[in-house]
Amino acid sequence: MAIVILVLVLLGALLIVPLGLPGTWVMVGAALVYHLAVRGTVGMATVAGTAVLALIGELLEFGLAARYAKKYGGSRRAGWAAIAGGLVGAFVGVPVPVVGPVIGAFLGAFLGALAGELSAGSDHRTAGRVATGALLGRVAAAAMKVGLGAVMAVWIVIAALA
Repeated sequence: MAIVILVLVLLGALLIVPLGLPGTWVMVGAALVYHLAVRGTVGMATVAGTAVLALIGELLEFGLAARYAKKYGGSRRAGWAAIAGGLVGAFVGVPVPVVGPVIGAFLGAFLGALAGELSAGSDHRTAGRVATGALLGRVAAAAMKVGLGAVMAVWIVIAALA
């Protein structure tokens, strides 16, 4: 019965990852709780390993928007503004049920990079290109984080079954 609950929690956590919610950290917490509740299955190496993957996911999520903004010709200011805009957008969200934080994060990264690049003195065309890069980076980061979440879920289930 405990394994069924673990799998359901991991699936639920994986579903909230693309919504900008901390699903990977929920997975780490589920692995830890399972380790404490069901001795001899999920070890601390699995808990620590999945925590490292969750941290990598967070760094990717915030860093790729900035990296793509720079890749598309943006300034350092645009990169930082893309990160800040993505965070604010995810927190504030858009008034659309369920997917509002995702849309907000994407829109925030775009608008942050756009404002950052314009304030750095670039023309509208360059700023638009940089903002598009930041948006693409944010989309790539979301996809990578979902992939990491899937790896984490599989790792935890395999550890629980061993």
